[in-house]
Amino acid sequence: MRFEYTWRWYGPQDEIRLSDISQCGATGIVNALHEIPYGEVWSLDAIKKRKTMIEDAGLKWSVVESVPVHEDIKKRTGDYKQYIQNYKQTLINLAECGVYTVCYNFMPVLDWTRTDLNYRLENGTYALRFDATKFAAFEIFILKRDGAQKDYTEVQIQKAETYFNTLTNQDINELTDNLIAGIPGGKSGLTLEGVREILEEYKDIDAIKLHENLEYFLNEIIPVAEEKDILMCIHPDDPPYSVLGLPRIVSTNKDVDRLMNSIPSRNNGLTLCTGSFAVRPENDLVEMVDKYADRIHFLHFRSIQREPDGSFFEAEHLQGNSDIAKVMNAIIKSDKLSSNYRVPMRPDHGHKMLADIHKNHYPGYSCFGRLKGLSELKGLEQGLRFKYS
Repeated sequence: MRFEYTWRWYGPQDEIRLSDISQCGATGIVNALHEIPYGEVWSLDAIKKRKTMIEDAGLKWSVVESVPVHEDIKKRTGDYKQYIQNYKQTLINLAECGVYTVCYNFMPVLDWTRTDLNYRLENGTYALRFDATKFAAFEIFILKRDGAQKDYTEVQIQKAETYFNTLTNQDINELTDNLIAGIPGGKSGLTLEGVREILEEYKDIDAIKLHENLEYFLNEIIPVAEEKDILMCIHPDDPPYSVLGLPRIVSTNKDVDRLMNSIPSRNNGLTLCTGSFAVRPENDLVEMVDKYADRIHFLHFRSIQREPDGSFFEAEHLQGNSDIAKVMNAIIKSDKLSSNYRVPMRPDHGHKMLADIHKNHYPGYSCFGRLKGLSELKGLEQGLRFKYS
């Protein structure tokens, strides 16, 4: 087994150019057609144009991250059947263009959640952070979500109120913007009332119902994936527990077992994100590798540092609580993977540092922080292979 070192690129509008990525040492590109609205078919022409752009730079389009799942599919309401048909056609078109690995997620409303997009660390770099007290203050006292207080202890509510009382209007706007950034379209004028309306649409959907909807979706698309050799790999919840009262169903070892067993096809696979899963200390990532190495089709190597109150921030790749060395070692040693099999991986997130500090990169995706992570991961791989050679 070998790792294919890849890099997430946000397309032609990304400040980091394909030529920059080549210099960083990645050979594969992780990309999506972000300009196409959720639910619409990715045309052959659009896919070919992007693929040609990548290949002209001497790189390979290795993974699609992501083909988004429309909210109607997650709720199984509205035009969900048409959106599933559109999803199938997109997979068919990707396969015709030679792109065979597709990452996606099934998180309702929020793709990811952070309270701080520029959390300053002691060494002067900046990281993403989820602050439990700030988040509680947001949903109880700013968003004023119905029933939010039921999800917290009295001590947590008191801490949140104390923090809220220190905020200026500018602080409130910044915190709100940071949290809305994880909502698709959240930077396009979405208001707090708009967020409340979106959450209302999920009021009758619990974790059981959401999993049923995921199974329905997979039963529809996996036969197409099998026919076209597409490897589907679901990304875990980020963070891996309920937020804003929304259910989450890809958060734990048990969730992964249920997902893998419900549709026992190799084409129904997992994106192993060491950062997302590691937020919950009970999650055993090595156990996931031991069980499902042949169904882990994409790797996100990043580490987080947990804090006692449930907060966490992005740590350096080889520090923190994600045990990346143990996970990588388990993958290298797995007897489920043939020696010539290549697993695409990317250094996920990175600290904002050096000349990037004053640039406006997509949160978590500055250049130098990921370059540092990529170099460390390459060194770790070489060290582990030497140890067991």
